[in-house]
Amino acid sequence: MATAAEILRGGGVVAFPTETVYGLGANALQAEAVAKIFEAKERPHWDPLIVHVTGLEMARTVAEVSPLAERLAAQFWPGPLTMLLPRTACVPDAVTAGRALVGVRVPRHRAALALIEAAGVPVAAPSANRFGHTSPTTAKHVLDDLDGRIDAVLDGGATTVGVESTVVDVSSVPMKIYRPGAVTAAMLAEFGAVEVMQAPLSEEPREAMPAPGVGLRHYAPKARVVLVERKANEDLREFWYRFRCVAAETQGKVGLMLPERFTVAEECERALIYRWGEWTDTASLASRLFAGLRELDARGATVIVCPVPASEGIGDAVRDRLFKAAMREN
Repeated sequence: MATAAEILRGGGVVAFPTETVYGLGANALQAEAVAKIFEAKERPHWDPLIVHVTGLEMARTVAEVSPLAERLAAQFWPGPLTMLLPRTACVPDAVTAGRALVGVRVPRHRAALALIEAAGVPVAAPSANRFGHTSPTTAKHVLDDLDGRIDAVLDGGATTVGVESTVVDVSSVPMKIYRPGAVTAAMLAEFGAVEVMQAPLSEEPREAMPAPGVGLRHYAPKARVVLVERKANEDLREFWYRFRCVAAETQGKVGLMLPERFTVAEECERALIYRWGEWTDTASLASRLFAGLRELDARGATVIVCPVPASEGIGDAVRDRLFKAAMREN
């Protein structure tokens, strides 16, 4: 911990665990340090970063905290909620992609909070993976993408939430959700009107994104992802029909993100199966989503067939990540 904090104070980059995914951190107040994040990830400069802090006192050094933001912080911090707030003058343009708002959150992970506290600075941190790739939920995932490109990894074991934080602009009326996460629209609606924004249609925008992690080219494994809509009370015929179609046209190996209790069809003998979790437990599906995609990649799948959970609770976040993974260029 002391070594990682020293690296951050010295302008280096450190990958560290949060409850959502592993982040790649640098001193948010040093433009030169922040630039190393973009270089390591090969991240385009139109994609802004989230600043991680220990609490409201540190948040006020990088952003103007409104009364609404204070109420949301009291309810959801520490936790997987990123609030877009007016930035202060000390925040470099690189952190916000030149925009007036900065994303701020307090992570709910002992190691993350201890690291920020030990470093004594707010920490800018996107997910610790190559840009556009599947987000990391273990230290090994980080090294698979970034070994030799960063200064250190603080290993805190596997993350628990498994998908990135909810991103909401609380400076607008209604509040605008740019990225769904474990803090849902229904939860935020208890504090005021909420609008869920649609993802941008362009993969290479001509201007800065309004929030971190909302571009189309995100969360994608190396394999092509084929999605099958399926509700909890439906049978498996559509799912296995789509699998058979994909298997028939694919020369390589087919991977299956297969929830527990899904009966395995006879024709999937050559499929690579990842047992995903209980279909009705969307929190479990979220926590294991990226690990499953990465495992099937590592096992050599060229196509991954995945059912899409219902749009309820954190299921919205899982759907968002899957749709973006499926829209990647192949």
